[in-house]
Amino acid sequence: MVSRNAYEKSIKEIEYGILRMGGLVEQAVYNSVQALLKMDTAAASRVITGDDVIDQLFSEIEDKCVKLVATQQPMAKDLRIIITGIKILVNLERMADYTVDIARITMELSGYPVDVRPFEYIQKMAVFVQKMVKDGLDAYLNGDIEKAGAMCRMDDEVDKLFSEAFKELIERMKGDPDMVVQHAYSLFIGRYLERIADHATNIGEEVIYIATGERKELN
Repeated sequence: MVSRNAYEKSIKEIEYGILRMGGLVEQAVYNSVQALLKMDTAAASRVITGDDVIDQLFSEIEDKCVKLVATQQPMAKDLRIIITGIKILVNLERMADYTVDIARITMELSGYPVDVRPFEYIQKMAVFVQKMVKDGLDAYLNGDIEKAGAMCRMDDEVDKLFSEAFKELIERMKGDPDMVVQHAYSLFIGRYLERIADHATNIGEEVIYIATGERKELN
């Protein structure tokens, strides 16, 4: 068994690593949407290659969590911190995967004429999603259950915008067959942003669990 100071240092390293990974994911969300809005394939390519760094960081932090549980047998809140840390890592990693999907669609759309109107929904959704990711990380850093709850409630706005976008894009696909490919891709992007918001909500739930020891379904 390691000393208490060394043990607490390991916990802090895990928390720092999660926040570092979260910062990279937050930036990837922003960069992927900006690349789409500007049809910047070089920026989209950087989002795709940057996912390797996120994946590597995920593996390193997950390994630290598993080793700490195996060697120190933490109890009570310490165990909650580590186990929920792993869950937060998984949610962040999946968010990053969706940013890669958005970036890949940008690469695909670069060869087609672009109707910017659907991007208005995407941009509005992205504003909420980016704030959710940031607020979720802030809530995790500060153990702020009120901020975590408020962040989770933003998911309703994202769902509403996606529903509106879905209805409008389906109608446009019917009336403008030449733009079916882009509109279909726009639906995929909206869905990816909606899923990122869901994963941010999951993080909010984990923050509340760390602080209270109670599970609350907020999604």
